[in-house]
Amino acid sequence: MLSVEDWAEIRRLCRSEQLSISEVARVMGVARNTVKAALASDRPPKYQRVSAGSVVDAVEPRIRELLAAYPRMPATVIAERIGWQYSIRTLSERVRELRPVYLPPDPASRTTYQAGEIAQCDLWFPDVSIPVGCGQVRTATALPVLTMVCGYSRWASALLIPSRSAEDLYVAWWQHLSALGAVPRVFVWDGEGAVGRWRARVPELTAVCQAFRGTLAAKVVICKPGDPEAKGLVERFHDYLERAFLPGRVFTSPADFNTQLGDWLVVANHRQHRVLGCRPADRVEADKAAMLALPPVAPVTGCRTQARLPRDHYVRVDANDYSVHPSAVGRRIEVVADLAQVRVWCAGRLVAEHDRIWAKHQTISDSEHLAAAKAMRRHRFDVVAAPAQIEVEQRCLTDYDALVDIDGPVA
Repeated sequence: MLSVEDWAEIRRLCRSEQLSISEVARVMGVARNTVKAALASDRPPKYQRVSAGSVVDAVEPRIRELLAAYPRMPATVIAERIGWQYSIRTLSERVRELRPVYLPPDPASRTTYQAGEIAQCDLWFPDVSIPVGCGQVRTATALPVLTMVCGYSRWASALLIPSRSAEDLYVAWWQHLSALGAVPRVFVWDGEGAVGRWRARVPELTAVCQAFRGTLAAKVVICKPGDPEAKGLVERFHDYLERAFLPGRVFTSPADFNTQLGDWLVVANHRQHRVLGCRPADRVEADKAAMLALPPVAPVTGCRTQARLPRDHYVRVDANDYSVHPSAVGRRIEVVADLAQVRVWCAGRLVAEHDRIWAKHQTISDSEHLAAAKAMRRHRFDVVAAPAQIEVEQRCLTDYDALVDIDGPVA
């Protein structure tokens, strides 16, 4: 079975690199029919990687302590200090992975970007407290902002999201690309858990990221740990947001935050950029012209779950319960949630639609659903409690008197 990584790479080579089917088959080492099948499929093949633990995990804190004290300590010396009894190769691979975190940063030179080549993405955690309704307030650690900066034009976009989970992150990522109207050929990310990480000196993308980039036919690069210069554009954009956007602002809700942020971005993208010598708006059209086109089929994003609706006719999304029309009780339903709405489908019919609540541990009920449930309960009670309408012959009481001869003489 074709893996998700090979499926995504085949689509990138054909769409982005413009290689023929024969060339892609030769590069990937697969049959041409496999390449054709990957190009014809708009959805990634099912793939799930089972994470296996390592014996090094138990001693990693001790390794970090030694590297913090002496970053260039050889792996053999570390093995002696911690009393390592297993293969030195296993320990050496973990040491090579951890050592760059404690070494001084390498000097960086000036970097230039080609049109349509790169966009840098990251999460920004603004130091604000935002009311999310129901008397709750969320702080910076719980409300991230997904940011993206195009390398050539410096065109910036940002959006506040409810959480850093994969379901919310990829919805916001797709909204950025839809608003831009094109797809950069390469995305640069830090080691975000929902996107990927470095493991044993090899970048490893999540299955959700492989499916997403495969649909876009783009490439995702994970920066090495301790290398913030690799995505300096978006880091400087975060600093600009801290200095130019946040001071003096008060936010009444997440929607108000995104509204103010969107209005500010329009102004920021039309300001003179010192390094470029022009405005990002002056270069964004040339940048988009060199990018990939948006895919004909949108990638699968958001929360999508299937289950059988229980008797209480409520579904749970992000720690909140949303009501569903009780006519779907006991039937298979599909719950689809994005940043703004929660919808529930049953046999192709919409049985619930709610605005998504960013507060936690709330119950959201539709008056129509409650009325329908009440009517169904009353109807069921009437059916069960109603007396049976069965005609039974009633015999005259004098017949029983005659049988026992009550009117006769008493002994």
